[in-house]
Amino acid sequence: MPPHHDRAHAADLAFEYDSADDAALVARAVRQEVGEIDGGRSAASLERDDRRVLVEIRAEDLVALRAGLNTWQTLLEVAERSGALGDGTRRRGP
Repeated sequence: MPPHHDRAHAADLAFEYDSADDAALVARAVRQEVGEIDGGRSAASLERDDRRVLVEIRAEDLVALRAGLNTWQTLLEVAERSGALGDGTRRRGP
């Protein structure tokens, strides 16, 4: 992901799946949230690279960064549990 210098703090989440199709399915399920749930103190970007879904969270302070991390990890977990990967496939990662 390209570096973003518009916020003081940043963190990257990388979720790896068993196949590129699984990663694409999860990425599509959560992509619509990019820009929609950003607050005044944080923002996120999402991209997919083959079997990986990458989320970069940028925040003005550590509290906002932690909230962003919790939000995006939960969004990805919900996408996985809600049938996107109903065949038993699971991610490898955080």
